[in-house]
Amino acid sequence: MILGAIGDDFTGSSDLGLTLARGGMRTVQYVGVPDQKAALTVEAGIVALKTRSVPPAEAVEQSLAAYAWLREQGCRLFYFKYCSTFDSTPQGNIGPVIEALVDAIGTRNPVLVCPAFPATGRTVYQGHLFVGDRLLNESGMEDHPLTPMTDPDLRRWLARQTTLGIGHLPRQDDPDKARAEMLRLAAGGLQLVVADAIEDRDLLTLAEAGGRFDLLTGGSGLALGVPAVLGHTGDADNWKGVRGRAIVLSGSCSRATREQIDTHIDAGEPALKIQVGKLLAGAQTVASVLDWVERQSGLPLVYSSATPGEVADAQKRYGRERSADVLEAFFGELAAAAVELGYRRVVSAGGETSGAVVKALGTSALEIGPEISPGVPALRVADKDLALALKSGNFGSRDFFSRAAHMLEGIVV
Repeated sequence: MILGAIGDDFTGSSDLGLTLARGGMRTVQYVGVPDQKAALTVEAGIVALKTRSVPPAEAVEQSLAAYAWLREQGCRLFYFKYCSTFDSTPQGNIGPVIEALVDAIGTRNPVLVCPAFPATGRTVYQGHLFVGDRLLNESGMEDHPLTPMTDPDLRRWLARQTTLGIGHLPRQDDPDKARAEMLRLAAGGLQLVVADAIEDRDLLTLAEAGGRFDLLTGGSGLALGVPAVLGHTGDADNWKGVRGRAIVLSGSCSRATREQIDTHIDAGEPALKIQVGKLLAGAQTVASVLDWVERQSGLPLVYSSATPGEVADAQKRYGRERSADVLEAFFGELAAAAVELGYRRVVSAGGETSGAVVKALGTSALEIGPEISPGVPALRVADKDLALALKSGNFGSRDFFSRAAHMLEGIVV
């Protein structure tokens, strides 16, 4: 293993896996820290964690355990993957994890911080994160139920989370000059370098400039140039689809996912909305919902996605953490029960939902397949006849659900 990556959620980890595999690296995504050595054929290993919204100390502990395992596999470059919308609270978890990794590696080299992913509209300019033509805090992310992003200035937001100095690298077109500037900043005490990037070529420049240090941090976009830096080219894809019934599960409340749900319903496909209150009252159960799923003739969608107002109301009534825990537990149990009944294609929308689904299915490793939408690959469970699509809330076209279901079957659309 050459490259060792730590992902703070499952959807982002599969996104990173797609980028690396398309660059020619034999890539495997592990679900949590493995308890055995990686196969000798693996060149890029991604330990997918569910640490985005846990307490910072817990996120650090899990991330350091992942780092220790990756180091034992022989990795010479480490990558901390977080969301392209920098999902975090003022207390963490991005800053604390980066600082802990810097200490564990024992590096004084500069560390890039760049969540940019131009293919999905995420760009960084003058240290500020944009989603499309909107600043992050005007993109809908300010209403995120767990990590509301209210400040687009990455330097200012990150400064709340870490004691490390933070510098800024304007857009560069020369890797050598970018590297020299990063070294200058680090020598002056600004080890974390927030880098501007508005096009893919900017990310290639940054990867070449920072990929020969110890640690990279960012979204999956920054990884575009990493395989080449490590001497790889081409495509490592060997995907084969999986036949069988499909189900869609959605817990994301992002605008993009809500539009995808509307498109699904407008197309006449079956959809059932889940509510926290009904789950707590026993009016909706895994058994009753699965019974509804079994009676549908199209592509069944089970979703808890709601508007910001509905989310706020539920959190006020039942508590923020309790609401999230109830929904995650429900979707995990539903996914496991559906697979037990013979469903072989599972589409999941939302990082927290996808994390719950993958854990409930008991999978330990995921093979990376072709791209469904930018940032979302098809996945196959290595030891089961099962295919997954794990979508970050803000990703995917309006017809993503049907598109994903087809591509998991091996049908190109």
